[in-house]
Amino acid sequence: MRSSTLRLLALLAGFVAGSPACAQDIEPRAYSNAPVGVNFLIAGYAYTVGAVPFDSSLPIRNAAMRTSNAVLAYARVLDLAGMSAKFDAILPYSWLSGHAELLGQPIERIVDGLADPRFRLSVNLHGAPALSLREFSEYQQDLIVGVSLQVSAPAGQYDPTRVVNLGSNRWSFKPEVGVSKVFGRWTLESQAAVTVFTDNRDFYGGNRRQQAPIYSLQGHAIYNFPAGIWASLDATYFTGGRTTLDGVEASDLQRNWRLGATLALPVDLHNSVKIYASRGVASRTGNDYDLIGIAWQYRWGGGL
Repeated sequence: MRSSTLRLLALLAGFVAGSPACAQDIEPRAYSNAPVGVNFLIAGYAYTVGAVPFDSSLPIRNAAMRTSNAVLAYARVLDLAGMSAKFDAILPYSWLSGHAELLGQPIERIVDGLADPRFRLSVNLHGAPALSLREFSEYQQDLIVGVSLQVSAPAGQYDPTRVVNLGSNRWSFKPEVGVSKVFGRWTLESQAAVTVFTDNRDFYGGNRRQQAPIYSLQGHAIYNFPAGIWASLDATYFTGGRTTLDGVEASDLQRNWRLGATLALPVDLHNSVKIYASRGVASRTGNDYDLIGIAWQYRWGGGL
């Protein structure tokens, strides 16, 4: 029973991402199993410095922006036709300040408010059946294959007279497929996704801004320590996202690499803490930023 409890702690710790960014997310353990009916409440804080993390394709250069981000999230594990699934919602509130160049001219921005909320449904198609807490005590992960769809809604702060905002004034949709495989104490994961965008019809003075899809790959090497602690080394690459403004295509095709690390520390069966950081290591358009964050997670229900 003790081993199953430790395994449950390891799987539940850091079950939901708390990052304020979107296109450049790095999220280990996005596809894992947990007992049906378990709820998660997450409160976190993330700090970024560099480019604007909410929209990596803004037409600005030499950005020196700083953001502080409070993140509140909720998730629930579901039984979807016998497969384990998860619904989560993330609501960020951000403070942004800094300067950049727009068409060679200096600009400054100080603003706070809601960033765009995100909603996601993920389903484990193979290797992670829907289980009760009692059934989960006998579960051993091998290979998990899952899919998800994340939707970002245009509900964040947006001023069409400014080029830098916390909200994007458009919808985005991110379908993804993920694979997770256990090798002893190690878990190797990979995710592939594409993010598509609707048009922003009121961009910076009434312009119509379109953006091509962004294609992304993630990889994670996770080591499971005793007592339910785990740590991961993370990497992501994304490309695409060329923008068009009133029919004129920009030279802003993205090819970016980010590296990161995550540490999850269970406190008890109901509480855990996750610390994470990532850094842009290469970009074609100079839109890198550094991020560090911490999240507290409380979980209940499902027999816990």
